[in-house]
Amino acid sequence: MTDYRPRILVIDDEPQIHRFLGPALDAAGYEPVRADTAAEGLREIARKAPDAVVLDLGLPDLDGKDALAKARAFYEGPIVILSARDRETEKIDALDLGADDYVEKPFGVGELLARLRVALRHRLRDQGAEPVVTAGDLTIDLVKRLVTRGGEAVRLSPREYDLLAQLVRGAGKVVTHRQLLTAVWGPAHEHDVQYLRVFVGQLRQKIEPAPSAPALILTEPGVGYRWMG
Repeated sequence: MTDYRPRILVIDDEPQIHRFLGPALDAAGYEPVRADTAAEGLREIARKAPDAVVLDLGLPDLDGKDALAKARAFYEGPIVILSARDRETEKIDALDLGADDYVEKPFGVGELLARLRVALRHRLRDQGAEPVVTAGDLTIDLVKRLVTRGGEAVRLSPREYDLLAQLVRGAGKVVTHRQLLTAVWGPAHEHDVQYLRVFVGQLRQKIEPAPSAPALILTEPGVGYRWMG
């Protein structure tokens, strides 16, 4: 199995929200990441894109809708709005700006977790990827971030899993070295092709039926890789 837990970035200036939502996310199998301001949250998204964002609209440094618009300029993952603003126009504005869902304060943790799961599934489908992908005896659950082979869990490092997920989401298409490096390691590593080759080699050893003759991850010389599962 992968050691990676989906990262949920919570951008909210209320300490009590983090105090009870953080442990709830952790207990549900997520890795909670805290940001108290819009600026801090946007920096965190740019540093390492989370799997989903929970965004409060009433932030101290920037209106949440402006933060949402800024995030949507470079982040494609699910964003669930969490706010005490209950006017219908606020909800419509947030959804039009790219929010995936809107949860009013006060809220139940169970409801928020359910909406996060739905948003994650919908985003995968929007990207053309099925939530669960199979290739022979290999199964990849992109929502649960679980990889199994012949019913047995495959232990992947966080980077190995992220790399596999990027390839699977682009199934049948060539994903360039630059696209993979930027998505998994960040823009500062977009030219580290040799580094990428090492990780692809490690990944093949764990998931390919015959690593010396890859059938799932094909190399497109000088360009990138293609998932053929």
